Amino acid sequence: MTGRRFYWPKDLPRQLAVPETTIHDMLEVSRRRYASSTALHFFGTDIDYRRLHDEVERLAGWLTRRAGVRRGDRVLLYLQNSPQWVVAYYAVLRADAVVVAVNPMSRAAELAHYLSDSGARVAVCAQDLLPELGAASSGTDLSVIIGVVYRDYLLQSHDYTLPAWVLEPSRRCEGIVAWHDVLAAMEAPAASLATADDPSGIVYTSGSTGRSKGCLLTHRAYMHNIVGQALWHWVAPGTPVLGVAPMFHVSGLNHGVHLPVYVGGSSVVVPRWDREIVAALIERRRIGHASIPPTALVDLLGMPDLPGFDFSSLRRLTSGGAAMPDALANRVEETLGVTFIEAYGLTETAATTHLNPVVRPKRQSIGVPFFGTEALVIDPDGGAYAGAGESGEIVVRGPQLFSGYWNDPEATREAFIDIEGRRFLRTGDIGHVDDEGYFFLTDRAKRMINASGYKVWPAEVEKVLLQHPGVKEVCVIGVPDAYRGESVQAVVIRADGHALTEQELAEWARARMSAYKCPRSVQFVNALPKSSVGKILWRVLQDEARRATPS
Repeated sequence: MTGRRFYWPKDLPRQLAVPETTIHDMLEVSRRRYASSTALHFFGTDIDYRRLHDEVERLAGWLTRRAGVRRGDRVLLYLQNSPQWVVAYYAVLRADAVVVAVNPMSRAAELAHYLSDSGARVAVCAQDLLPELGAASSGTDLSVIIGVVYRDYLLQSHDYTLPAWVLEPSRRCEGIVAWHDVLAAMEAPAASLATADDPSGIVYTSGSTGRSKGCLLTHRAYMHNIVGQALWHWVAPGTPVLGVAPMFHVSGLNHGVHLPVYVGGSSVVVPRWDREIVAALIERRRIGHASIPPTALVDLLGMPDLPGFDFSSLRRLTSGGAAMPDALANRVEETLGVTFIEAYGLTETAATTHLNPVVRPKRQSIGVPFFGTEALVIDPDGGAYAGAGESGEIVVRGPQLFSGYWNDPEATREAFIDIEGRRFLRTGDIGHVDDEGYFFLTDRAKRMINASGYKVWPAEVEKVLLQHPGVKEVCVIGVPDAYRGESVQAVVIRADGHALTEQELAEWARARMSAYKCPRSVQFVNALPKSSVGKILWRVLQDEARRATPS
């Protein structure tokens, strides 16, 4: 692949000079530049940069002076997208600490692992999730919990239909420090000592061996992608950005939290996907930039009254994590009047390694390597280069790569491969590159399910399901799903004497795992295909399921 000339947008540089600053420095700069401009919008309530910066300073001061948070300490965020999420995120960084943002769908067993593995002593948690966090905290170092009530930031009247958990009133909870009491303390932090090479976050990603691994990302890794995305997508100061993608996820974090603050735009915060609310906000707030995955776009386009909404402000629609079907891309262009720009990346790469050129995207392609990023297609076993059009494993290197897996040096070593003296990250995805340098995904080298853009590792799900007394053996596979791309299916051998049902196992699983990991279907069998050494042949089951599913 060396020596070949690939397509590159002529109006963009191939390399970027990345700022030698931290993520929270962005907020300080935008506060000075755009003090009275809206930074966050939350259902009728506008929060300008002056107020956002002030609340970040107060929370950072309380964390350092009252909670004893020091440089490099980890702080857990366990709540839905909200103004408090954004304030807490920047405050933890302002305190020179490390954000451990976790999925609000996580259950107690998952939370217990995040707490014990990260060593977090402080957590910011939504009021409705406090029971789950309490059940997870036994035996961990967690000692301080700040409780968040979403409706505290609903200061203006509105006509949106919001879920009950957003409207839940504040209540006193024993041992919990109320958010408003923290801000009322008016504490101020000392000067920040963090550098661009300090860790900014630990993001947990499902593990192929059944245990979630924490990806350690620095300020510098994120800053590369923040600066690059602002330039690539032409995001101007003052642009309203849709903040609906989950902020705990690296993609939602970049698009809904980092990007608007970097450019001095506004994040229009949506706690959870709701097509009616999103359509109304795009029209009313004149959204210019939105990251919406294909599964959500299918839902949006299915709205009976969609033609009555005005989407003319939307200049950019993008996402990564799940492939965009060609038919859906056509519907998006015809209905919303904007071209979908497909992207690609991993948690381990701060979200972006590939992006389609805005002026020349290719359907079904993940695009070309991002600024300063080198990508190769290699033989997964031998490491030799694959030829043009030949499939192999995609490997990447660049300034956005993670530092390694937290507390797991062996997994970190296994994640990389040395090629001609250069260190590349193994993505685990099989693909090829065409004669213009556009990359295409075709399969996976690793056993992983992509359900609505969420990565699900079967071994992690199997480990939980095997704890049910009615499960003797189980194999978890991904089956085609017209809406989600793939769905989780469990192929189960019942334990002797048990009459386990699909509904019983599904309900049991939902109490112990995030909803997106739970099997959406269960197939009961008398035997599982196995190799000569007794290893379950999961690919045989998966291939059978795919052949049986109508295309």
